Amino acid sequence: MRFTFKRGVHPAGYKELTKDIALVDFPTSDVVSIPLSQHIGAPAAPVVEIGAAVKVGTLIGKAAGFVSANVYSSVSGTVKGFETKRTAIGSRVSHVVIENDGQYEEAFLEPLLSPTRDEIKARIAEAGIVGMGGATFPTHVKFSPKTPVDVLIINAAECEPYITCDYRLCLEKAKEIVEGVKYMMIALDVKEAYIGIEDNKPDAIATLNEVAGDLIRVVPLVTKYPQGAEKQLIYSITKRVVPEGALPAEVGCVVDNAHTAFAIYEAVALGKPSFMRAMTVSGMACERPGNFWVRNGVTYEEIASYCGITDQAKKVISGGPMMGFAQADLLPSCGKGTSSLLFLTDDEISDGDKPISACINCASCASHCPMHLMPMFIERAVDAEDAAEAKKLHALSCLECGCCSYVCPACRPLVTSMRRAKKLIKEKGV
Repeated sequence: MRFTFKRGVHPAGYKELTKDIALVDFPTSDVVSIPLSQHIGAPAAPVVEIGAAVKVGTLIGKAAGFVSANVYSSVSGTVKGFETKRTAIGSRVSHVVIENDGQYEEAFLEPLLSPTRDEIKARIAEAGIVGMGGATFPTHVKFSPKTPVDVLIINAAECEPYITCDYRLCLEKAKEIVEGVKYMMIALDVKEAYIGIEDNKPDAIATLNEVAGDLIRVVPLVTKYPQGAEKQLIYSITKRVVPEGALPAEVGCVVDNAHTAFAIYEAVALGKPSFMRAMTVSGMACERPGNFWVRNGVTYEEIASYCGITDQAKKVISGGPMMGFAQADLLPSCGKGTSSLLFLTDDEISDGDKPISACINCASCASHCPMHLMPMFIERAVDAEDAAEAKKLHALSCLECGCCSYVCPACRPLVTSMRRAKKLIKEKGV
């Protein structure tokens, strides 16, 4: 049986730049600026004052509602103040500025021994764990489904080009990931769990299989983008189809990232809250690419300086090249969802130099769309400000995966049009 989905694309991987580089600690600067919004939902409310002494693992921001997440200090030192600045996705949020004393004295939570279902769920919320594949949805919310679930799927596909931090995690921390999956199975009360990983990572598949045991099945997925998208992953492994507007729980599934499973292991078994993550720094304009353990609050500028960015860098992307966000500057700070930072040359972004031309009605966008949409017609509806037509064409189902823009010979900004369509539908209330 081939575990895959219909349509999609096969972009160049560029993973050879970092896939053989083990995870190492990134040097943390004398001052960190930690965003209080590193998740989908309400920003955390600050619970420290200027002059307060903090340790690694001190709570500095408390979840401001159910759909929110706690934020912890990544260093020990003194709170110097607060600043509002732009995040990688363009939002302006409050940051806690901490002077690092270089001691890294820790104040973790108490480890849980033989935890119950409720204890694990409470610890996930307390530790501030979010989806670490990039979506940053608070994990405790996902673990409170309104309908019964019977399948847990761990996303280790890592289908975006360049990014290899999850691959390194699977090689270096396979046992911990599997232990995290077991905690997740208890929390969700499920007996069936899968780890989906693309078949271009045979060594990671073998490593996971060595420790997975009988309860967890490691599934080699056909290498194709966007194999790691939630709905595509569910279909590839279970053949269940998530209806339009529905959540995975409505077909009995919960999907979480491999890094999230690792974070849950650390929170439960070690009492370690979420304040750092594995991250890939790559691109042909990067002299010293690699995979790093990066503490929250380190700036992109510090990463660029340490990794040696050449003057050939023409575009900086936070996240992957298909779904990430181009950066206007290097001022943002790293957070829980910062999976990668890419420094790309003209050769890597050559299509960006091509002029946008009129749609030639080739239907390439439709034939590659993993959601079976017709982006060319949605774009026309948006240009005509016809929200009803855009909704009729199922624009709200768009993953914003970028497949349509990737294959368009006319270089139409189709993903931008899909985002405009969603906004138009919301504004007009159709």
